[in-house]
Amino acid sequence: MMVTGVCGAKQTSNLIPLCHNINLSHVHLDLTLNPRDYSIEIKGQATSTGKTGVEMEALTTVMVAGLTVYDMCKAASKDILITNVRLGHKSGGKSRDWSKNI
Repeated sequence: MMVTGVCGAKQTSNLIPLCHNINLSHVHLDLTLNPRDYSIEIKGQATSTGKTGVEMEALTTVMVAGLTVYDMCKAASKDILITNVRLGHKSGGKSRDWSKNI
């Protein structure tokens, strides 16, 4: 799963129109299974030493991992939802630092 997230981050500029290619210095992906409702929480992080933010790369990491989970589980259920994808924290870039209370 980690590989798919990293690949997704590296392909962001190919997937999102007008999103330019960024040299990433780190991509992290964390998946946590909730055994009570069989949900998976996916958290992604991307960093770069460049002057621009990498929130699109972090969000793409999470979405590609979510789609991979769907692909792996679709034989068991077609009723899988990918929900609540959102930015939690951003630093750097033109808009500086930003955090959401999650």
